[in-house]
Amino acid sequence: MGIFTVSGSPHVQSKQTTKQIMWNVVLALMPMFLVAIYFFGLDALIVTLTSVFLCVLFEWLIQKFLLKVPTTISDGSAVITGILLAFNLPSNIPLWILAIGCLVSIGIAKMSYGGLGKNPFNPALVGRVFLFISFPSKVAMSSWPLPKPLFGGDTLTNAITGPTPLTMIKSGQEVDLLNMFIGQTGGSLGEVSVIAILLGGLFMLYKKVISWHIPVSFLGTAAIFSLILWLISPDTYMDPFVRLLSGGLMLGAVFMATDMTTSPITHKGQLIFGFGCGVLTILFSTFGPMPEGVSFAILIMNAVTPLIDKAIKPKKFGY
Repeated sequence: MGIFTVSGSPHVQSKQTTKQIMWNVVLALMPMFLVAIYFFGLDALIVTLTSVFLCVLFEWLIQKFLLKVPTTISDGSAVITGILLAFNLPSNIPLWILAIGCLVSIGIAKMSYGGLGKNPFNPALVGRVFLFISFPSKVAMSSWPLPKPLFGGDTLTNAITGPTPLTMIKSGQEVDLLNMFIGQTGGSLGEVSVIAILLGGLFMLYKKVISWHIPVSFLGTAAIFSLILWLISPDTYMDPFVRLLSGGLMLGAVFMATDMTTSPITHKGQLIFGFGCGVLTILFSTFGPMPEGVSFAILIMNAVTPLIDKAIKPKKFGY
């Protein structure tokens, strides 16, 4: 009897190779990368490049010396993890903390399960949540550099820190929706500019790297849930437009929740996955101690993905 080997997910027929898909995602992340450099200066460049270098290095070392398997760093997946991890962190984060996050993302969340296609949780989110929980008292994980003025000013340094829009709203302060849309606000590198996130998302849709099901379900559920709460008590709960323009929600819905490996394989399952992410995000951010719960919501739904895939299966050929 022959040995039947099943490769890691995703099991999708496509003319694109895994390598092509990964590098298309890297291209889709470039608008946010450029915006981050423009608003946060040299720090954004250093953090992103360091994160990418360390993620690639850790993956190569683990495959070469621990797993003793052919290295796959050229497929671009470690590069994506490095960029997304950096995009979930502030530009002033100490590099030694960043290195720990890279090691957790690659070594624990990805390679301990066997590498690309086998990890149940999004590696970058695991690294981000690990740092958030492990270093709650560190200023770099609780305060966020403010961008320099859009026109004028030295953008190479940014010593001034301040709250994110969601933190400001929770404390009763007003926010500027236009600044949230273009990126001139405090926050992590990749979440501040909604327009840059949308450009990257449209590029991935055009290249058929992702489908619309998870982002639309995620954002739509979050918007409807927020609207219901806001209609019940406008003075207590957040305006749904503000909620949608918070970059963390957009970044999570477009780039993190749509990870092929950690999300359902069917369109119906993806709609359920996005719905769960949206509900959990609003619950965590509204009634929890954190101003934003996107990372935790996606990771919880990552854990539920096998159940969704098991419950929703395509009909067998001939039935």
